[in-house]
Amino acid sequence: MPRVIEPGQTRTASLAETIEALTGTGFNPGDEASLLHAAGWLQRLALDPRFLADYILAELAERHTDDPFESGYGPQVMMLSPPRGDFFIRANIWPSANETMLRASGGASFVYGLPHDHNFDFLTVGYFGPGYWSDYYEYDYGAVAGARGEPVPSMHFVERSRLEPGKVMHYRAHRDIHAQHPPDALSVSLNIMHTAPARTWHDQYSFDLTDRTVGRIVSSRSSEAFLRIVAALGGEEGLDLAHRFAASHPSDAMRLCALGALAARESDPRARDAVWARGEGSGSRLVATEARRRRMALGA
Repeated sequence: MPRVIEPGQTRTASLAETIEALTGTGFNPGDEASLLHAAGWLQRLALDPRFLADYILAELAERHTDDPFESGYGPQVMMLSPPRGDFFIRANIWPSANETMLRASGGASFVYGLPHDHNFDFLTVGYFGPGYWSDYYEYDYGAVAGARGEPVPSMHFVERSRLEPGKVMHYRAHRDIHAQHPPDALSVSLNIMHTAPARTWHDQYSFDLTDRTVGRIVSSRSSEAFLRIVAALGGEEGLDLAHRFAASHPSDAMRLCALGALAARESDPRARDAVWARGEGSGSRLVATEARRRRMALGA
């Protein structure tokens, strides 16, 4: 399960002080000193019961001047700092089962009940309310290709617990799995998120806890959507790019996307089957397994 950290901080810190402290040192979760430094500042920030309300009031007062396309807000997430090198800070809102927003939007809008891992490290702390519940598991990422329905024999249950106020946890990339459940009352958590360009090419999965299998790849990349567009509309140049990505892109997920874009261009089922047949011989477990699934759906 995510590692519980007890920094032992008792003095509060403002958001500006926290951002400044992390900007000066960076946030490297692979370095113990850097991890504990960030955890301490996150705990100090969470000790201030007023900062988030003051921040929201100030933002609402100026909201009319914002460009709506540049807003960092969503129904659940508030960006408290823009990305600064290798981190950013955010707040997450977790509605209880009795909240109107949850009844109207459904649990999926808040990722409730979806077992998943993360392709990045982050620190979290309970800030307001009793905190959301999670069922925690661990698994061996290196032993998984990521194909739908793939067995994950290394997955094992650890515990069910709650992100209580002041509790600091380190979610470890590609190791911790959790299925989140609504808190008993409206809650808020604060996060320090680790950012690294290479992480975007590492896949994030959902899981079937009953069968101990991979559900699907849930990480999304804008480049995958762009590839589908250029393969369909980009003429010979776009088609050539899709063929090259399908053959040799370092990301298996992108190779699979490229094959899907090429198959989507074909109206003849035999031509689509020929595209997926290439994937079966790709040498990638993920691509080969998914290609085989697509060929079976075509009746090959």
